[in-house]
Amino acid sequence: MNQQVQVAYLGPRGTFSQEAAINRFGSNCTLYECYSIDEVFLAVEKNKVSYGLVPVENSTEGAVNNTQDCLIESTSNIVGEVILPVVHCLLASPNVSVSAIEKIVSHKQSLAQCRNWIQKNYPAVQLIECSSNAQAAKLATESPDMAAIAGALAAKEYGLEVMQQGIQDRQHNSTRFLVLANQSTSSSGKDKTSILVYTENKPGALFRVLEPFENLQISLTKIETRPAKIEAWAYVFFIDFEGHVQDETIVALFKRLKSCSAEIKVLGSYPTFELEAGK
Repeated sequence: MNQQVQVAYLGPRGTFSQEAAINRFGSNCTLYECYSIDEVFLAVEKNKVSYGLVPVENSTEGAVNNTQDCLIESTSNIVGEVILPVVHCLLASPNVSVSAIEKIVSHKQSLAQCRNWIQKNYPAVQLIECSSNAQAAKLATESPDMAAIAGALAAKEYGLEVMQQGIQDRQHNSTRFLVLANQSTSSSGKDKTSILVYTENKPGALFRVLEPFENLQISLTKIETRPAKIEAWAYVFFIDFEGHVQDETIVALFKRLKSCSAEIKVLGSYPTFELEAGK
């Protein structure tokens, strides 16, 4: 990977998004810090960076709706994915004792992912939501009675101590990130394609969309719905499936989908991420 590649990510420093960007592009890439998912998309679309990286779903808490909504409007393509094992830690300023903690601060998803652990170990503390785990870590540096839930990278970035590691309720918790760019990728032989499908608001619409996948024996990896925002009670289907738009079978799939959908938007075809064994 080019050492000078510029990558936009959801900041501030110390987020799991930063960790995923480093894992994907290496520690020598130039990171462009953004303060919203929308800003990451805009940075890519306006060619401020070569790539953008955004969270799209968590194995415990589900889809990231903001990312899905941006994909509906975005002109950039998905060119890759990263699956990052999420290891939450309890962080506090050096020399803070366990008994001194009266508040725990973190992003709402992280608090949810650690809810059982918190209830068992700190049932009486005040829980405070903030915009990111990194902001939580920064807040913890300013208050001796506050701890943050964040990753080990945040502890390093903000000079905090890891009081306990791996406090997430589900040990196989992970987040999937999408890599965005103003380009497309060629077939690698082991790819995934993401599309948006708009259908008419009629009975059996979803069945008609799924039937070509069954007939052509194409494996679906995900299907979700979101409001289409073009009219009341209209919905769009987010569908991920195995294969590349250049593959003969996928070309045949799109021909069949055109007859049973109002509109199809290809979000991108990209190599499938292989999670290392044991993670």
